[in-house]
Amino acid sequence: MRILVVEDDAEAATAMVRGLTEAGHDVTHAVDGAFGLLESQKGGYDVYVVDRMMPRLDGVGMVETVRKGGDQTPVLFLSALGEVEDRVTGLKAGADDYLVKPYAFAELIARVEALARRRETGGVQTVLKVGELEMNLIGRTVHREGREIDLQPREFQLLEFLMRHAGQSVTRTMLLEKVWEYHFDPQTNVIDVHISRLRSKIDKGFDKAMLQTVRGAGYRLEA
Repeated sequence: MRILVVEDDAEAATAMVRGLTEAGHDVTHAVDGAFGLLESQKGGYDVYVVDRMMPRLDGVGMVETVRKGGDQTPVLFLSALGEVEDRVTGLKAGADDYLVKPYAFAELIARVEALARRRETGGVQTVLKVGELEMNLIGRTVHREGREIDLQPREFQLLEFLMRHAGQSVTRTMLLEKVWEYHFDPQTNVIDVHISRLRSKIDKGFDKAMLQTVRGAGYRLEA
């Protein structure tokens, strides 16, 4: 699995990264919630392991922001705060599990792997939602704030990919491979044309633009 560890305690982070790596996982470390948020937007992670109390942006703030962006990657909170109200606050922020410090490392690994399995065995998703934007995968319909949006087949595929990676920066290479099934750059402006058309359909006439251009990176759909 690809795991993002967000922990400001250097000693604890080193031990966690080493242990998870030895267990066969690909681990990235972020030193606080702000860096964790930036790293999460790159996408591709199976689980986030997040310390609750950190400088700049704490774990609760990071997870709330991640969830608002539509990212549903499983989150395991780590915290020395073990009272019922503390656990409830963490879970309400969007965490899937909560482990109180100090903990046995074997339990940490077991919980991380359980979260990954839960995600893999989840039911088939038929509706995607990002903010007020909703896509019905069976009916092949898209609505924003109750207003139906008419999309061409390729535009539908493009929006589906963006919605499945909501809150994350999606590169041109990813779009070429996953939406157009090109494993090379055709040196055309096909992506720019379709992004422009899609943006005019899902954003025009609404107060907030959801489809953002990320300079030097690609595009991102924000709730």
